[in-house]
Amino acid sequence: MAGHNEKPASRLTVLATVSFYLVAAIAMVMANKWVLNKTDVPLFFLFTQLVIAVVLFAGLHVSGFLFRIPDKPMDMTLFKGLAPMVFLGVINLNLNNFTLKYVDASFYQVARGLVLPFTVILSSIMLHHRPSLLIIVAIGLVTGGFLLGVALDLAPGGMTTTSPIGVICGVLSSVTTALQAVVIKQALGVVGGNAMDLSWHNNVLCSIIMVPCIVMAGEVPNVMKLFAEGGQPLTTFIYGSAITGVFGFLIGIAGFLSIKITSPITHMVSSAVRGVVQSLFAVWFFGDIITTGRGSSIALILAGSIYYTWLKNEEQSANERTAGTTQSKMEAGGYERIPMKDVDADIRKAEATQ
Repeated sequence: MAGHNEKPASRLTVLATVSFYLVAAIAMVMANKWVLNKTDVPLFFLFTQLVIAVVLFAGLHVSGFLFRIPDKPMDMTLFKGLAPMVFLGVINLNLNNFTLKYVDASFYQVARGLVLPFTVILSSIMLHHRPSLLIIVAIGLVTGGFLLGVALDLAPGGMTTTSPIGVICGVLSSVTTALQAVVIKQALGVVGGNAMDLSWHNNVLCSIIMVPCIVMAGEVPNVMKLFAEGGQPLTTFIYGSAITGVFGFLIGIAGFLSIKITSPITHMVSSAVRGVVQSLFAVWFFGDIITTGRGSSIALILAGSIYYTWLKNEEQSANERTAGTTQSKMEAGGYERIPMKDVDADIRKAEATQ
């Protein structure tokens, strides 16, 4: 958290950062869906995105802009420290892609709607802290929105474009995202708290791990067929890989900038706006249908998420006031109370890596 004497970002800086994040995130999802609709090599597609990100990082290093490749080489100590985040990241990225492959882009936010509930449950278990009744209400709204959307889409006569496989992948993706919110904090400690270094190592290691995954998943024949036959699928793959590779790289930077510059409420509201705009673009680009059930589901998830963020912001303000009172007691010869850590910033870092 920023120090008390740090000058807050200007409104123009916040607006530019949020806009940058929105454009990058929406473009990433739309382009991903476009390629996944036209090809049958989701693992190789993800590998290509990671390689492009590594190349772009190398370009920044050569130009000397924003990033320098760490002088310390990757060794087993570094790998062991980053392994939980890297393996979890590979699983999470693949689950995200499979979720998007088997559900409409307009339903993607619903399918992954349990990120916040799982994160609260996980943090409560790890911190041995029971959430307040109002927090439970907020999580209940989010969970209700998810259940409503899934029930109506998978019901007889519902949307035929929503697959149970996609919903299952979305739920598992939500679990891995919640877990990432925990392990990313430990991983940042391994690289001295440098988010750009962490992103560099993550992309390099994930791309290496993806190679055996592609072979074991049996995608090699499909990759060879894609390049041998060429045509529209290959053209889509090349353009889609370039777009998603660049925007995937940008969204990592945009996400970390958003975390650094904006408040939790601003970040959550921008994520909510992203979900709405993303659904509208899905209708335009892919001909998705926003049913009353889907619209209600998205609205409940967004309302619960924003309400939760507001509650946590109020709770954090109260904790800071309590900490100030405690400090006064310490100076008067009292005792120090250990404040409970909040994982909201880690949730946002985890989202930024996706």
